[in-house]
Amino acid sequence: MEPEEFDSDVLRQFVMAFKKGKLKPIVKSQPVPKNNKGPVKVVVGKTFDTIVMDPKNDVLIEFYAPWCGHCKKLEPVYTELGKKYKNEKNLVIAKMDATANDVLNDRYKVEGFPTIYFAPRDKKNNPIKFEGGDRDLEHLSKFIEEHATKLSRTKEEL
Repeated sequence: MEPEEFDSDVLRQFVMAFKKGKLKPIVKSQPVPKNNKGPVKVVVGKTFDTIVMDPKNDVLIEFYAPWCGHCKKLEPVYTELGKKYKNEKNLVIAKMDATANDVLNDRYKVEGFPTIYFAPRDKKNNPIKFEGGDRDLEHLSKFIEEHATKLSRTKEEL
């Protein structure tokens, strides 16, 4: 509830709207990026559902904090990862500043930085957390290829 003037009428209207299920949650969100064409898509609170929960794509999402040293170290590796998979039509490499944006989905818990999840296109409510591997190009690529539902094969692999 974000009323400019708080009085009994405003509160009554709010409670009635709540009981009828007509309220939408207030989501902390940075502005939606105007240009999101880079190798790593920027996700904000308002675009989490349209990008990460999109049933057409697998999504690797990194939740980071701008002040986090591990996150800063991961940034160039993560950008390289985005470039490596930029031609995959059904795979999105994404990142979200978890200090400035809310995630309302309980399945994507962020308890430390960086936290990385893979959200398969057919199992968005069962994301797979990246754990136990080095956060380098080799291990992140292996993680993606292990869990991706639809990757095109390149000539190198054949």
